[in-house]
Amino acid sequence: MKNFKLNSIGLALVFLFTLSCTDDLNTEPKGPNKNLDQLLAEQPTLGGLVSQVYATLALSGASGPGSTNVPGDDPGESPFLRGIINLQDFTADGMKNRWGDNGLDQLTTATDWTDSNKFFGYLYNRIYYTATQSNKVINQMNLYNISSKDQIISEMRFLRALSYYYLIDCFGKGPILLETDPVGALKSESSRAQIFDFIESELLDIEPKLPLYIGYGQANKSTVRMLLAKLYLNAEVYRGTNRYADALTYAKKVIDEGGYSLAPNFGSLFQADNDKTSAKNEIIYALIADSQVSQSYGNTTYLINGSLNDATMTATDYGNPGGGTNAWGGHRATKAWYGLFGNSTAAVEASNDDRAKLFWTGSSNADPTKRHNYEMNDYKAWIDGFPSTKFRNTNFVGQTIIASFANTDFPLFRLADVYLIYAECVLRGGGGTIGEALGYVNDIRNRSHATPITAGELTLNFILDERARELNFEGHRRTDLIRFGKFTGGSYLWPWKGGVKEGTAIPAHYNLFPIPLKAIQANPNLSQNDGYN
Repeated sequence: MKNFKLNSIGLALVFLFTLSCTDDLNTEPKGPNKNLDQLLAEQPTLGGLVSQVYATLALSGASGPGSTNVPGDDPGESPFLRGIINLQDFTADGMKNRWGDNGLDQLTTATDWTDSNKFFGYLYNRIYYTATQSNKVINQMNLYNISSKDQIISEMRFLRALSYYYLIDCFGKGPILLETDPVGALKSESSRAQIFDFIESELLDIEPKLPLYIGYGQANKSTVRMLLAKLYLNAEVYRGTNRYADALTYAKKVIDEGGYSLAPNFGSLFQADNDKTSAKNEIIYALIADSQVSQSYGNTTYLINGSLNDATMTATDYGNPGGGTNAWGGHRATKAWYGLFGNSTAAVEASNDDRAKLFWTGSSNADPTKRHNYEMNDYKAWIDGFPSTKFRNTNFVGQTIIASFANTDFPLFRLADVYLIYAECVLRGGGGTIGEALGYVNDIRNRSHATPITAGELTLNFILDERARELNFEGHRRTDLIRFGKFTGGSYLWPWKGGVKEGTAIPAHYNLFPIPLKAIQANPNLSQNDGYN
């Protein structure tokens, strides 16, 4: 069983399954002579609250994979990570889903987006659930006087800021709910610029209040700096202001002061023991999964099971027992991703780049019925496109326990992304040096046995492609394409963009998702994004 201990506060996420959220505790502030362990002994429900906020990003509910803590949302379809993959990867160039589900099909083809699409609602609801639960813990901690009070409140403020980061990235606007707001208050919406400014001020305020490292899977100074770097990297999109120099500054702080290092083996980052191997040293912030005590259809279970199919693959090779209920046969990459490693199946298979080896082509299999096609002529045909086996439920070291649910943590933030952010900022005039940027990029490529590049080859287009090679299927791609001006319109086409095999232009308002209709109906202060009226 995976260790879920949050070291600084002596908690375990497994508490989530035995403790539930409650109303405000009727307690007087405690004196400073009480340490947190004593406080938790007196008020154990507080531990459940803190644990639950972290778990909102990995699980659907407090009672296993069939439960949800967002009433009305499907527990299997609605968890946070599943939403990020659906909206960030399937809407973009590198990954497609073949199930044809109403709502999901519109995402994977980038067509017919409406405010009634349930998948937009799932992520919007999850964003606000995490934010309101963070507010609840902040209110609880304000009842006490303990030495670690500021740290715990800062962790919750980070998780709230992270939620609002996804709000402005995906939806552009919405109410900012704070711990001081009455429960159920129908607040006016804030603009994208206002939410940007709020996130920035929150992160700048909590950065000095958090240590460089607390515990695996827990917010720290580097997670704050990483989120600041990502916020500033996209500031031209979110705020209309160039902040590449600031993005570079905070990326460099993570690199120089965080104590992280690239895992020697790329594949180890995405295997079931990534919390124990050297991959842990690269992962800055992880969403924790455990096949026994934190089962969910929405964490890496979705990525792994959805990419396996008994028809052409052997699921046990990837730590999954197989069978129709375990190998779901839904996700395949397109040539927009694996084509970056070669312009044919043979070329992809012959690539020396370790990242090219994490696709199932089936070509080496003697059975021709198990071979996949390089071209995605039909996005609903399983054999069209290569399944990505980047995420696996196998151990990198030692024996693997075959399980239906994933034991693989999801690296929401990792060092390789920071290296690429630094390099992009240098190329965009944010400071730094080409030599240092080139060194970071080649460190990434050398790790995967890809050919190092020269300074002349280090261009913005190269960075966009390298981000795809390194980070696809990790919830970044839509945001990257928007930042590079290649998501909407017709300047860059990919398979099944706009519902057409060779791709076609999609409207500019697709750079934002619609505000869910149910949210507007519940709060008359909200307005719809342009283009969806």
